[in-house]
Amino acid sequence: MIVLGLTGSIGMGKSTTAMMFMEAGAPVWDADATVHKLYAPGGAAVAPVEAAFPGVTKDGGIDRPSLSAQLHAEPDGFRRLEAIVHPLVQADRQAFLARAEAGGAGVAVVDIPLLFETGAADLVDAVVVVTAPAHVQRARVLARPGMDETRFAALLERQTPDAHKVARADFVIDTSEGLDAARERVREILAEVQGLPHEL
Repeated sequence: MIVLGLTGSIGMGKSTTAMMFMEAGAPVWDADATVHKLYAPGGAAVAPVEAAFPGVTKDGGIDRPSLSAQLHAEPDGFRRLEAIVHPLVQADRQAFLARAEAGGAGVAVVDIPLLFETGAADLVDAVVVVTAPAHVQRARVLARPGMDETRFAALLERQTPDAHKVARADFVIDTSEGLDAARERVREILAEVQGLPHEL
């Protein structure tokens, strides 16, 4: 089974592209959704995170604003949190890949926003980067509720620059060319990695 790593900076259309891979028949694992599940009431991260950062739980789950406040107050907060959460996320990803392979999938996709930043790019067979021109990205992000220039700049600061991601990609999908073009590119990529003629 071929494992594709899907990534892209904020506002590039990565979530929409992930759905296109699913529609084309490839199972997709979502890193962000996994973290949400781990933080939800009953999630595997709730107890260890509360133990490390007392007072961050609310109604049985992790209260993200409370956790964020503590992380920013502690110099090594993010490192301590990652030491708890990353192994849980990795275990969930491995379980997903095992299920996909057992189910006969030829290609599986792991949707990881910080694919390069976390070193996960080394764990996949090929990397797909979703991109768009900077002005398109900016317009998309600033149209989101509660977003402003300051928050947008802070988010970009934490992410590997788009040009660096594109340079390291095996495949690139430019979402500024429209949904149909992106969908066609997804089909091309799946056909190529499976070694099939694209027309089939």
